[in-house]
Amino acid sequence: MRKIKNVIFEFNKYIVFALLLFTISCSKNEKQPFSFVQICDTQLGMGGYAHDIETFKKAVEQINKLDADFVVICGDLVNHASDSSYSDFLKIREQFKIPCYTLPGNHDVGKIPNDTTLAYYRKTVGKDYYDFQNKGYSFIVTNSQLWKANVEDESEKHDKWFKKTLKNQSSRNPVFVIGHYPLYIKTHDEEENYFNIPFTKRQELLNLFLQNNVKAYLSGHKHEIVINNYKNIQLVTGETTSKNFDKRPMGFRHWKVSADTVKHHFVALQN
Repeated sequence: MRKIKNVIFEFNKYIVFALLLFTISCSKNEKQPFSFVQICDTQLGMGGYAHDIETFKKAVEQINKLDADFVVICGDLVNHASDSSYSDFLKIREQFKIPCYTLPGNHDVGKIPNDTTLAYYRKTVGKDYYDFQNKGYSFIVTNSQLWKANVEDESEKHDKWFKKTLKNQSSRNPVFVIGHYPLYIKTHDEEENYFNIPFTKRQELLNLFLQNNVKAYLSGHKHEIVINNYKNIQLVTGETTSKNFDKRPMGFRHWKVSADTVKHHFVALQN
């Protein structure tokens, strides 16, 4: 009888332990309301070097006062990639009181990246593509230069990583994808130009987004506000802190996410 009681006791312990692990796992994936910030093209040197330093600093100060979980910078961190410009960028970025996730644009790794420019970015700034999670949502940070141009080995490696990561993350969470190039500017079937992703790759990505619970794609590069909706997927290119071609004020996008809605609004830099 005592042995039976011991067996039952041990069995109950395992059940309790399994339930505890299940509860912890569920809590990690539980969707909770949160907000984050999208900055586009800090691009130190685009609107005047001193100007862009000052506006980036102002953005950091304002964002630090918001109740945001993190900030993403959608590429073109600097206008001319060099030790000095990256040093200035990184010093300002360090002033964020929340995590800041960055990715490269064409001014960071070149219109057609190569081994040298990619290695320099990775050594100086950090990874050029990766993913992270926040309160029940997954964020996939891409190097869209490797979609814009077919770079030997690198583009194929990036594609395999992206498809695998997107599939794995979407099986657990809704997904945000972040890049530098907008997928398109006016219509999803427009011809390729300087500001968008090549047509074939664009269609492939849009189909992948539809199949894998992507809620939004955030980008920069255009220096103009571009907001599209592709079958309920938000495609948002925001205002910059360097120079806006459409004469809009400098600023950033503040995104607010809940279990039911994904919204964003513009926040102008304060004078």
